[in-house]
Amino acid sequence: MNFDLRDAPSPNHDARPDGTMIDALVIHYTGMTSARDALARLRDPEARVSSHYLVDLDGIVWRLVPENRRAWHAGASFWRGRTRLNDRSIGIEIANPGHSHGYPDFPVLQMAVVCDLCLDILSRHAIAPRDIVGHSDISPDRKDDPGEKFDWRGLAEAGVGLWPQTTPDLGIAGIMRDATVLRDVRAALAVIGYRVAPEGALDPALSQVLRAFQRHWRPESVNGQADAGTIARLVAVARLCGAG
Repeated sequence: MNFDLRDAPSPNHDARPDGTMIDALVIHYTGMTSARDALARLRDPEARVSSHYLVDLDGIVWRLVPENRRAWHAGASFWRGRTRLNDRSIGIEIANPGHSHGYPDFPVLQMAVVCDLCLDILSRHAIAPRDIVGHSDISPDRKDDPGEKFDWRGLAEAGVGLWPQTTPDLGIAGIMRDATVLRDVRAALAVIGYRVAPEGALDPALSQVLRAFQRHWRPESVNGQADAGTIARLVAVARLCGAG
């Protein structure tokens, strides 16, 4: 263990359903202006929210809920046909004020500790790379975190999550609105794990899911559009998930 782990127990947890395997890891940002306030909220019984861990700006890891207990971090959620992600996941909160408060970069030390913590968790639980996700992935209609500044690529290169090594040149340009192309876009999103309708135009619901995908796998352009670069990256990630 290459980080400073300290206990700060939260009362906000309960038993996981009998027989439920821990097979997902969900990463959040706190969305609060200070780590101290976030820690207090995650331990406030009236707030009824928690996570298993909180990673502070200085790299200190606060352990709030035992991994074998269900923390209350995911809320209404969906990933790869599974709902109620709290039942089966471990939640990590990362101290960052988020999009509502300027959304600063994640410090290098903090990201390094997040990586070490994830690897430590993965040493105990059989969590597939495709099931290491952000809150926005499992709740794209409600959440933006941990957002496009979070270094998903760096984590994947260190063995946490997945990132395509190459992106195919599909020979397309512009924003796609063709029904056949959008059907393929929806199918690829579903292969990765998102909940999307199999048919339909580029409507607000699809844009929300595309924006979540972009925050994770195409952070250079979070526009909610089925543009050429997004579709190419989408195909690359879907191929990884389809092979997994």
